[in-house]
Amino acid sequence: MDRAPPESGVRFATGIRRLGTLLLGLLVVSAAIRGGSASADDPSADPTRYRLERWQALMREGVELDEHQQLAAVNDFFNGARFASDPELWQVADYWATPEEFLVRDAGDCEDFAIAKYVTLKAMGVAPDKLRITYVKVATLQQAHMVLAYYADPAAEPLILDNLNGRIQAAGERRDLRPIYSFNADSLWLARSRHEQQLAGDPGQLQRWREMLARLDPDLRHTIATPAGLR
Repeated sequence: MDRAPPESGVRFATGIRRLGTLLLGLLVVSAAIRGGSASADDPSADPTRYRLERWQALMREGVELDEHQQLAAVNDFFNGARFASDPELWQVADYWATPEEFLVRDAGDCEDFAIAKYVTLKAMGVAPDKLRITYVKVATLQQAHMVLAYYADPAAEPLILDNLNGRIQAAGERRDLRPIYSFNADSLWLARSRHEQQLAGDPGQLQRWREMLARLDPDLRHTIATPAGLR
């Protein structure tokens, strides 16, 4: 398993503590306004806080897992959310939610699932060149879709993390998906075929990605994004 340098690990742990403190404060205030308790021991008492604290624990404890365990844990955690369209949730045609926004609603569309998995795995220490958020066409649905692809090494066949299919499968097993483009915090690629991608720039070209990063908690943003991703 690839491990982050000690200094990076300290910055990550500090960031998670700050994020947890911020979220806890917001949720305590919210509970006080409602006249209720913010106890996290009972998920039914405050489901939003429970989800956010489970997410923090997943990022914190996930650094001890090997990468395949990390993939499975993150995929299962976020796939428990409900699929909902952007017009239903946000009253706009297209909106890329931060993981926090996704978890507060406990719902999102395919971009939100893929982004939340990407951010969480990066925060766990998975190397940036192993993860790509991938825009695909789904043959069976005749519509666009987004998944997260994991590359064990640059030449490897990627594994696909998908909210439509809970099983993590190799790309070759997902004949229903045709890649269009993919990106991570560093680069953007156009798919020339199912097996060949061409470097086409950086993710700063994607407006929705820039907007999502601007709303993302600063500690997480600095954990996952390089200068290219923040342009």
